Amino acid sequence: MRISKIDNPLSIRFVLPEQRELYLQMREDEKLVPMPVLEQDELESFQYLIRDAAREDYAVTVTWWQQVKGDLGKNRSMWGTVKWIDHNTRRIKLVNDEDVQWVPLDNVTAISS
Repeated sequence: MRISKIDNPLSIRFVLPEQRELYLQMREDEKLVPMPVLEQDELESFQYLIRDAAREDYAVTVTWWQQVKGDLGKNRSMWGTVKWIDHNTRRIKLVNDEDVQWVPLDNVTAISS
């Protein structure tokens, strides 16, 4: 399969650094998605899993949406144990061997154990 120079403008011999940066930024912007809308029963099941994982100290995989530009963002995911639930700021502290992440509860899109 051969890619034409029109499909890949970076294959042109002389590209200004500004043009390359703009092209790469446009490619990243194409990957952004709006925040998914979740049903109330899904949100309740997330709350239950979070509380249970914190109480029983078992690992879960949490996926959440992170805003990047306006109403668009990207989905992030991390596994770990829930070490703290902060009800005031509505976030959880997720910890594993390599990282610690505060995840906003309002942006959680999936949880699995």
